[in-house]
Amino acid sequence: MSVSTAAVDQSICAPLPVLGADVTVPLVTGGEVAYAALDYAASAPALQRVWDDVAAYAPYYGSVHRGAGYLSQLSTDLFESSRATVAEFLGCRAEDQVVFTRSTTDSLNLLAAALPADCEVFVFETEHHASLLPWRDARVTCLDAPRTPDQAVATLERALSGRAPQGPALVCVTGASNVTGELWPVRELAAAAHAHGARIVLDAAQLAPHHPVDIAELDVDWVAFSGHKLYAPFGSGVLAGRADWLVDAEPYLAGGGASRKVARRADGGVDVEWHTTAARHEAGSPNVIGVYSIASACKALTEAGFDGLVAREQQLVTRVRDGLADVPEVKVLSLFGDDAPRVGVISFVVEGWNSSHFAAALSAEYGIGVRDGLFCAHPLVRTLLGSEPQDPGECGAPEAAPGERSLNAIRVSFGAGTPDEHIERFLGAVRELVGKGARWTYRTEEGRCVPDRGAAQV
Repeated sequence: MSVSTAAVDQSICAPLPVLGADVTVPLVTGGEVAYAALDYAASAPALQRVWDDVAAYAPYYGSVHRGAGYLSQLSTDLFESSRATVAEFLGCRAEDQVVFTRSTTDSLNLLAAALPADCEVFVFETEHHASLLPWRDARVTCLDAPRTPDQAVATLERALSGRAPQGPALVCVTGASNVTGELWPVRELAAAAHAHGARIVLDAAQLAPHHPVDIAELDVDWVAFSGHKLYAPFGSGVLAGRADWLVDAEPYLAGGGASRKVARRADGGVDVEWHTTAARHEAGSPNVIGVYSIASACKALTEAGFDGLVAREQQLVTRVRDGLADVPEVKVLSLFGDDAPRVGVISFVVEGWNSSHFAAALSAEYGIGVRDGLFCAHPLVRTLLGSEPQDPGECGAPEAAPGERSLNAIRVSFGAGTPDEHIERFLGAVRELVGKGARWTYRTEEGRCVPDRGAAQV
């Protein structure tokens, strides 16, 4: 049982077709321009392939695991075949489970809820909040930011060697930083974890859209990622990996779908027999469209060929880094140094500029969408900026007077759907803003930095 879907372009030529390529946005200086989406690290645009596949399925939408009708059975088949597609995309081992969640954050909170009693968790301060914060009910050791990949491995080994030899332990590490784009030594960290009797979960939210992720090859115990960063909207995520902790844990959500049998007791209570499959943690009506969109994106990236996608993205990374290096006022943030391998995520500050003002000017005056702030990785960004926590001020950060360092940063991020023209427009805009300044003043409006249309043009 299957649904016919859109034809696949077998070419590895990039950019891959994405939605929004023909969207125009107004400029505060007048007129409109094609929008340059350079905030992939927050949410990547949907692949056209994903959108077409979902549109082809939509008329057949039905309940999953809950009906005898044709559309229900077709949707159930699609849901479970999507699980198999994701398992293949991640190189899952035969005994691994693929659990569908809402996002990376949801996936890691699910794993946190499944930790055995008295589990120790080891996590670097450099993590995104999705992988830094869920472990509230465990004993957590937060590790200092390393300055080289080798130092990361050595730091973890020292921390693990100091723990009690018995008892469960978990290491949580990102695959690619959402701030610097730098790749972490996942395989080496996994080896260190296993050598000391610990398990490891990989936050692949920023890695999976840019590089192949193979659970067996990396020898990690779990992988978590989000569909909306993998060119697949509709609010689904994945936690894939070893089944034992998940099967032993109470269901993440109690409800229909997670239970195999429910019976009323004579004393008025309820006895429940829970599933031991992935369904144990998928209570409620499954988000079949979100799950199918992830499977579609996995297929599209695999069929396009990661070798070609990675090679082209590295050309874009080099172009952006070289272009920013030509502007003396720009400082690119890095943990491991200029030579570290990285994906298309680059954060920087501009001397004398409030980063929120700079990002707002890129949007309002050039039609370029980037991100500013601390990127839900506050400890890491503050470490890189050498700043202490601050109360938010104008446009989300205190004003930076000329010559002072910024207290937040600007992030440009891109991927398989980014055309060369967007990169060149971004670099040209940076040079113009640094050289001439913004053409408008900016103010805070409902937490956003926007052009102050009531003020005189600069």
